[in-house]
Amino acid sequence: MNNEIDYTNNPLHGLGTKSLLTEIVDHYGFEILFAYLNINCFKMNPSIDSSVKFLKKTDWARIKVEAFYLYDYKNLPRASYEEYLLPPRERVFPEEQVSREPKKLSLEGADRLREERAEKSAEYLREKCASRSPAREKRDEKPSKKKIDPWAR
Repeated sequence: MNNEIDYTNNPLHGLGTKSLLTEIVDHYGFEILFAYLNINCFKMNPSIDSSVKFLKKTDWARIKVEAFYLYDYKNLPRASYEEYLLPPRERVFPEEQVSREPKKLSLEGADRLREERAEKSAEYLREKCASRSPAREKRDEKPSKKKIDPWAR
């Protein structure tokens, strides 16, 4: 009985970081990549080689770029919650699922997306602050009685 997982339907299977980055840069350009992913290697003196070097060293950035490749460039349906918890290269895609035309992205769309993310973040922070315990709020409100003398040793 073979318990190995088949990743061959994953568009990232066998695709190197340089090839992946070349594909999406040729299609979208560095300006769109920076606008959507907010990774500085796409803004400050961008080049394929320097970006690949950065992505190979930085896991969070590489995962972000690989997810962009899958869900924006290859335009695959979003992953389920369980699949989303896995890195993009370890996700399993059904055989009947095929890549579609890349999404049409613009700088205006990136601005709208950034605003939506900021609103969600602000809402999350409001909810988090509203759920604080009264004892903690009381503790946080107490002024410090200890005076610090800068000349004391």
